[in-house]
Amino acid sequence: MKCNLCLITAIALSIVCGRSSANEPTLDKPWNVLFLVADDLNSWLLEDADRYAGKVVAPNLRKFAASGVNFTRAYTAAPVCSPSRTAFFSGVSPWHSGHYHNALQVQQSEPLNNAFSLAGCFKQSGYTTACYGKITHGWDQKEQWDEKVGHKRDPAPPGSPLTTVGRGEQDWGPTHLAEGDMNDTGNADLTIAQLQKQHDEPFFIAFGTFNPHMPWYVPQKYFDMFPMDEVTTPQLLNNDLDDVPPLGVAITSGKGRFVDSVLEHGLHKDAVQAYLATTAYVDAQMGRVLDALDRSPYKDNTIVVFLSDHGFHLGEKHHWQNATLWEEATHCLLMFRVPGVTRTGCMCQQFVSLQDIYPTLADLCSLDRPSYLDGRSLVPLLKVPNAKWDSTAITCLSDKSSPDQGYVTIRNESGRYIRYAKGQEEFYVTTQDPHEWANQIDNPRHAETIETLKNAVPSFSEMATPLPPVQRKREDDE
Repeated sequence: MKCNLCLITAIALSIVCGRSSANEPTLDKPWNVLFLVADDLNSWLLEDADRYAGKVVAPNLRKFAASGVNFTRAYTAAPVCSPSRTAFFSGVSPWHSGHYHNALQVQQSEPLNNAFSLAGCFKQSGYTTACYGKITHGWDQKEQWDEKVGHKRDPAPPGSPLTTVGRGEQDWGPTHLAEGDMNDTGNADLTIAQLQKQHDEPFFIAFGTFNPHMPWYVPQKYFDMFPMDEVTTPQLLNNDLDDVPPLGVAITSGKGRFVDSVLEHGLHKDAVQAYLATTAYVDAQMGRVLDALDRSPYKDNTIVVFLSDHGFHLGEKHHWQNATLWEEATHCLLMFRVPGVTRTGCMCQQFVSLQDIYPTLADLCSLDRPSYLDGRSLVPLLKVPNAKWDSTAITCLSDKSSPDQGYVTIRNESGRYIRYAKGQEEFYVTTQDPHEWANQIDNPRHAETIETLKNAVPSFSEMATPLPPVQRKREDDE
């Protein structure tokens, strides 16, 4: 009942917001842009019980979502950090660039070599550009930033790993650092300082958190927000991968072993608590930056966009972290506030992509946009959130251990279609099966829908060949 009520409320809000758009702003100066990104932040804070029915502490992001248009069905172009960020910041989709996964030789991609970054597009139009924290990853045009401070991982606490299953970055627990000494906090400080300056030229300021990327090391006070008896774990299905084709299983096999370890040690609740704690920490830093903007003289002529680069699994479909083509890894957050254009309290339930951000900001700010941009401008949906829209929610990935072919999925109101290689596919009727537990690819009742979705994704011939992996030097070669 609660879920149905939320859906009815969301639809009603969308209809109300869509009846008439706000008047176009009449500015005596150009727009500024505040561009906010969180790493690995999934969609739990959207309060969709089909995704997660437990407590999530994110008052600042929820407040921001209510101040403009919250795109509740936004999807990444790639469910991994580097290709996702490269795609939305270059405007080149993975199926054109061949950049499907992390640690690939991006310099071998001709489309990326010919691309012009979002920051560069603003800089050539006279904007001051500044970047703090994790915005790009693996592809950047550093000369397009007037000031750039990249992200760093915080040092691990003494005695780490702190959990019995901890290995590498897959660990969690209270940090030994004061909150003010954490890198995400410091980058928030730098962003706030920029917003407190007098700017004679319009600005494009980007702030990105490394968290909630693993490991989850944040102050104890954030863990205390989630007493263990109040922590809910996501719903899991035994033998969930039985109807997944071999290439889909191959993608998740390595992380599945970590899921087994977490469950065998009885640490699923502990892990979820740590993820929620780190989410709350990120929300606090985003809140500080948003509050600084609201206290500044730039509030009324600054476009704010918040996004997460992709989603995150915490055991669903026997997987951990990202890098799948299922809902948990592909579904992400996207929110816009454009003073004088967006109305407060609007939800847009159209299926959109992070690839749509670049053309949207170019349109809003009247920039001379590159002709090659993939994606479509979201401006019509910012004005009328329930306007007609064909899904742009196409996501690509490759198997990191065997990157011979790009895989692709599309999500729309009919469901999710996934195409691997060698004729291996999946289809989920998400209105009836939101957890994507039952692969219906061979069900003749859905043949027409599946064919329509097949025709909506890039063909094999249109998909760029995956870029070669980065060659790691061995010690004896140095």
